[in-house]
Amino acid sequence: MLESMGSPGLLLVFFLVFIFVQRWLHAELQAVLLILTRSNQLSIGIFSLLLFPGVVLHEGSHYLTARLLGVKTGRFSIIPSIVPGGKLRMGFVETAHTDLFRDTIIGIAPLISGCIVVAYLGIYRLGFSPMVVQLFNGDFPAIWHSIKQMPVIPDFWLWFYLAFTISSTMLPSSSDRRSWLPISLFIGVLAIFFILAGVGEVVFNILFPWLTILLDSLLVVMAISLGLHLILAFPLSLIRLVFSH
Repeated sequence: MLESMGSPGLLLVFFLVFIFVQRWLHAELQAVLLILTRSNQLSIGIFSLLLFPGVVLHEGSHYLTARLLGVKTGRFSIIPSIVPGGKLRMGFVETAHTDLFRDTIIGIAPLISGCIVVAYLGIYRLGFSPMVVQLFNGDFPAIWHSIKQMPVIPDFWLWFYLAFTISSTMLPSSSDRRSWLPISLFIGVLAIFFILAGVGEVVFNILFPWLTILLDSLLVVMAISLGLHLILAFPLSLIRLVFSH
């Protein structure tokens, strides 16, 4: 069990860096595929196919959560398409509008399932635990040594691919986040109520151990996801530079 390592600020830093690296990697991957295929449609198709397991988990999590919560579902697709604005939509699930809490749970479901799967694959199949500790300790030579040892892990490339594609597609889309602002305001109002009622410290002491576990778990998942993307981003960037000249 890893010791408590994080803070909300550190998690935010990891999250923002991960988003940046993820977008960088996706752009490099699409550029390499476009150079190799010389076809926009074909490159989009291959890109979507590479991320397909993650898309299935993402949209499947929406669908199953909605059904478990008794929310009606409409069309379901895991086929990529270009939406207005030229953006690539990997898939979608139509759900009926419901109350704020069920909307929030349905929207965040892919992040929860993705974090669980990435944590399992990263820790128990890819052996990322030592590297996470080394990262937080700033022991970069040890991290490099651990990376060099990873390919000898049985079925390494299968677990690496699954962990990458799931971590790369688990973040909520803009439509998934539509209920986040009102639910955040509700939680804020509730916190103010507890403070004014004089029980804020009691509630905080009850929630603090669970919040610590949640924070540390998210930090581990973000560290694993960031590592997976960095391992691929630099070689892909180099390949793109070589092929574009």
